[in-house]
Amino acid sequence: MGLNQGYCPSGRFWRVKAGDTLFKIASQVGTTIAELKRLNPSVNPYNLQIGQSLCLPPEKPPCASGIYWTVASGDSLYTIAKDSGTTVERLLELNPGIDPLNLQEGMNICLPG
Repeated sequence: MGLNQGYCPSGRFWRVKAGDTLFKIASQVGTTIAELKRLNPSVNPYNLQIGQSLCLPPEKPPCASGIYWTVASGDSLYTIAKDSGTTVERLLELNPGIDPLNLQEGMNICLPG
């Protein structure tokens, strides 16, 4: 179950399928492993059960530009901002809720148009 033994603030759930991992789920729904762990403190991330429901964070607003940067190993918000011609501050405005110190490989970062 999710936070508080079944309470999920967003009302969004993921039903675990064969082959799912927290990394795979986080990548597919645009969140972080840390956020999934926070929302599902009683879930053993190393022993997900098929059919288990995981609480998901609220949906993020869509990326107005439709342009994304897929985080690769070694990326930081600074390097992404530098390489895409913007600022860290602008990236944080466009991507509320991301942890700039814990970017996950495969995560999509919305870029300005």
